[in-house]
Amino acid sequence: MLGLIVAAVVLMWMEFGPFVKGALSVEKLDDGLYYMEYKGDDGLDSLMKKGGFANAEELSAYAVNFLSKGHYRPDVKPKKNDFGCSALTVRTPDGGVLMGRNFDFNSATGMILHCIPDKGYETFTTFNVEFYGFGEDYKPEGFAKQYLALTGLFVALDGINEKGLAMADLMAGDDVETHQQTGKAALTTTGAIRYVLNNAANVEEALNLLRGIDMHSDIGAAHHFAIADRTGRSVVVEYVDNEMVVVESPAVANHYLCEAKFNVGLAENDHRYEQLCERFDKNKGVMNVQGLTKAIEAASQPEVKGKFLGTAWTMVMDLTHPSVTYYSRRHFDKPFRFTFERTQE
Repeated sequence: MLGLIVAAVVLMWMEFGPFVKGALSVEKLDDGLYYMEYKGDDGLDSLMKKGGFANAEELSAYAVNFLSKGHYRPDVKPKKNDFGCSALTVRTPDGGVLMGRNFDFNSATGMILHCIPDKGYETFTTFNVEFYGFGEDYKPEGFAKQYLALTGLFVALDGINEKGLAMADLMAGDDVETHQQTGKAALTTTGAIRYVLNNAANVEEALNLLRGIDMHSDIGAAHHFAIADRTGRSVVVEYVDNEMVVVESPAVANHYLCEAKFNVGLAENDHRYEQLCERFDKNKGVMNVQGLTKAIEAASQPEVKGKFLGTAWTMVMDLTHPSVTYYSRRHFDKPFRFTFERTQE
C-alpha cells in the first residue's frame, strides 16, 4: 500500500510538479506588479499542433485544460478592454541596442512571467491579469489564484527572449478587427507574442512566423506590433484588410504608421509618438540606458484619479546583452532588473 501511495505521489508530481513550482514562485514586487517563474513544457507545441486559437474563449479552454490535465473546466470569461502604449528602439554609444516600452491602461495588474521552456527560447513576458477573466478583483495571491496565473504561458502583451528579440502589442488606432482565414494555425495578438518570442531569434524570423499564422484580433479592436532585435532593426507590423504590412520605424504609439492608414487613430492631444521621435532625432538615434529611460518616462501617462491608471508598467530592454528592467506605475525610483539564465552559462 505504501508503495502504491509513493508511486501515485511521484506520478502526480511528474504531471503537475512544474505547475506547482511555478505557482509557488509568485512574488509581489511592487504595487500592481508580480513575478513568477516556470520551467518545463509550456504547452505551445501541442497548442500549435491543434491549430492554435482564434479567440479568447478558445484560449481559455485550452489553457485551463492544459494546466489541469483535463481534470477541471471552469467557466472563464476573458475581459475585453482597450489599452494605450508606446515604444522606442535606439542604439547605445557603444553600439548596443535598447528598446523601451510603456503599457498604459485604466486599470491593470502586471504579471511578469519568466519562462524557461523545454523547447524554445527563454523569455520574460508581461500580461495584465485583469484580462484573464477569473472574476472581479482577481489578484495572483494564494495558491489557487497563483496557479491560474500560469495562463500567461499562452498570452503576453510584451516581452524579450534570450536572443535579444523584443516584441510588444499596442492598439493601432481604430476598431477594425483582423481575422485572417487562410487555413493556417490561428493565434490572437497576445498569443502571437508568446509564439514568436519562443521561436524567433530576430526580426526577420519573427515576420516569417507571423506570415505563417492566421492572425485574429484580441478585444475587438485593431492592434499593431513593435518588434526589434539586437542588430538594431526595428519594425511595426500592422494589418490592413486582413493583410500584414511592415513599416520600418524606431517609434510607435497608438495610431497607424503604414501608408494605407497613416495617422488613423491619432488623437488631437496625444503627443507621445511625436515626443519619442523628437528625442530620437535630437540624439540621432543614440542613447544610453539612462537616456532611453528618461525618454520613455517622458512619454508615460500620469494617473487620472478614478478614471485612468496611466502607465501600468514600463520596460527598458537591452537587446545586445539580453536583460529587462521593469518599473511599475511610474515608480522610476524602483527598478526591477532581470537577466537570462541561459545567457549566463
